[in-house]
Amino acid sequence: MSINEIQDEIIEEFEVFDDWMDRYQLIIDYANELKKKPMLAEDKIDRNKIDGCQSTVWFTARMEEGKIIFNGDSDALLVKGIVALLLAVLSGHTPQEILKADLYFIDRIGLREHLSPTRSNGVAAMLKQMKLYALAYQSK
Repeated sequence: MSINEIQDEIIEEFEVFDDWMDRYQLIIDYANELKKKPMLAEDKIDRNKIDGCQSTVWFTARMEEGKIIFNGDSDALLVKGIVALLLAVLSGHTPQEILKADLYFIDRIGLREHLSPTRSNGVAAMLKQMKLYALAYQSK
């Protein structure tokens, strides 16, 4: 499935709910799914931390058959859900696909406007790190 197809599915999932409390619950549901595939403790090191996040967030990336497989986690439940959304959209795609991706789902589900400026900066920092991984793997 393409990045845009995944984004469109997420948008459809969120459009079912008008109330933001329900949308927050959906983000928490994503976090709970991520808990089923926990990040290894040895990957939760400073080198994998995302600078610029209010909460502690870690990301790792590895290349498998030409595609980047991301893993991530956070110590805050809502942020863990956002990490899970980003993983759902970008993990399993080529570096080129990730680098040229227009990640419109964040605005379309209304997430950006419901985050504090600090959290919004954190999402930008996570996306930047994921794109940096893609750039690094693309040049290998």
